[in-house]
Amino acid sequence: MNFTRLPVTGAWRVDVELREDSRGSFTRAFCEDEFRDQGLHAHIVQASTSYNRRAGTLRGLHYQLPPASEVKMVRVLRGVIWDVILDLRVDSPTYLKWHAEELSAANRSMMYVPHGVAHGFISLVDDVEMLYLMTHRHDPSCERGVRWDDPAVGIAWPSQPLSMSVRDEAWPDLDEGFHGLSLLRGLG
Repeated sequence: MNFTRLPVTGAWRVDVELREDSRGSFTRAFCEDEFRDQGLHAHIVQASTSYNRRAGTLRGLHYQLPPASEVKMVRVLRGVIWDVILDLRVDSPTYLKWHAEELSAANRSMMYVPHGVAHGFISLVDDVEMLYLMTHRHDPSCERGVRWDDPAVGIAWPSQPLSMSVRDEAWPDLDEGFHGLSLLRGLG
């Protein structure tokens, strides 16, 4: 596996090493030891998939507050997405900075999303399926989000979403009254 540091503190793109022969290919998709050797938290306790029927489906930006804060590792199994992370850790040097990467089944890249960083994506093609590996179980009482088009953040999405959940449309703007940001101190 090859690890590339991203512009958001603690975030990484992980590229696999493809081994091919006449039969096809074999790829190690995850290795806890290799992540640990990079100093990354990678004890996986939950895995989930996301299926998105149509291009233009937007999900996010999601995160969980402590004590259920989680590291996410996101990989596309079919299709292509524009994957976005947003640093919400008030003590981080990249606080309120965002970064995006194109993840696809073809490039096999994975996004490592650290604690205290919100995550979202928009599908760029129909029939996108993704795999999420998480270091904490989902806790509905700790789930939070940031609106995808918050003017304080200014994420430059590649297109307008055609579909999203009512919940994702209703996330609050980041303003001085936004709750939860101070709870994300020290999660780097």
